[in-house]
Amino acid sequence: MDISVLRRNVIANNMANAETPNFKRTVVNFESALKRALDSEKVRPPRQFITDSRHIPFHQPIDYRTVRPRLVLDYLTTAKNNGNNVDIEEEGMLALKNQLLYQTMAQAISSEFTRVNLVLR
Repeated sequence: MDISVLRRNVIANNMANAETPNFKRTVVNFESALKRALDSEKVRPPRQFITDSRHIPFHQPIDYRTVRPRLVLDYLTTAKNNGNNVDIEEEGMLALKNQLLYQTMAQAISSEFTRVNLVLR
């Protein structure tokens, strides 16, 4: 849910600067890093013999709890003549998608707490 709040702030910043000359939009990259971390835990590492603590292991699983969101600046594209690359319609759709995702997560957590409360009674 914290990522959704961060993403909402980034989208709001992009929309606020939609007419600012040479402004480049920013996106939040989190899901791909989380998937990479979860996939790294499933991989069977190749057989290796480390005889010294300074040796680099072939496979190092990534702990999913250490994955953090990354803000990525899209500086390669230009959508307008003034150098700005913010498409207000795309940002609006991303904002709506993010809001629906946040509401779904909030409902799931609320439902879970309702079940826990029911068991505790």
